[in-house]
Amino acid sequence: MVSTDHSTQASNALNGKTLAFVGCGVMAEAIISILLERGIVTRGQIRGSEPIDTRRNELEASLCIDLTHDNAEAIKESDIVLLTIKPQSLEMVMQQLSGKLQPHQVVVSIIPGATIERMTTGLQHDRIVRSMPNTPSQIGSGVTAWIPSSSVDEESREAVATILGTMGTAVQLDSESAIDMATAISGSGPAYVFLMLEAMTDAGVHLGFPRPVAQQLVEETMLGAILYARQSGKHPAELRNMVTTPGGTTASALKTLEQGGFRTVVNDAIWSAFHRAVELGIVSKNGK
Repeated sequence: MVSTDHSTQASNALNGKTLAFVGCGVMAEAIISILLERGIVTRGQIRGSEPIDTRRNELEASLCIDLTHDNAEAIKESDIVLLTIKPQSLEMVMQQLSGKLQPHQVVVSIIPGATIERMTTGLQHDRIVRSMPNTPSQIGSGVTAWIPSSSVDEESREAVATILGTMGTAVQLDSESAIDMATAISGSGPAYVFLMLEAMTDAGVHLGFPRPVAQQLVEETMLGAILYARQSGKHPAELRNMVTTPGGTTASALKTLEQGGFRTVVNDAIWSAFHRAVELGIVSKNGK
């Protein structure tokens, strides 16, 4: 598998290109805000559609961009079309846009489970990028796995990598099936971390800490451990052994985790997420 980190992609990949956001929810707002804050694009390069009047007016005022309620109108004269809608809206949006896309336009989907084949058929368009961002992407600290169709040229791939890279790290995969694997790891991954955060915080409260103190201790520990692991370049097992004194508190805790099947449960959970992602992809492919 070939993976590429595009988080530091140069902004000139988007010079002169117009971006159209179909559906301006939280993720679209985050992408637009970061693109503008970093000076990667100008407001004149952004357009979009949002069906809810109050939401549309709110974004026009806060971001100073022009939006419309009409999806087909929003994509006119744009170079890159980003589908930032909910899965249940995809069929309707594809019907609205089918046959209206120009040959040069690239469609970037940020819709869980929507396969390239389904979008190619539904939009009557073959320049498609499928992506899977995760929740921390909303603050520019996430990771997005993505795969372009074979019709997407290199220049367009660089532009897409720049856009997705604003959300943190963008990793280009070499097969669409790998998107399902990434969904189980990075897509659902934040929930696993949040569950661990919750469980450790609850344990801290049980020990006697006030909840805010317990949560702060856990959050800083988790953040520091990840930063240390990344900076050290060492294998996680080596780092774990560095913290574990024979007969000490950490050794006792790790023994309890292992006896409880911690590794097996984590592995089974990720496999479960992967199989569910595959199932949803089959449903999406069939257009159900």
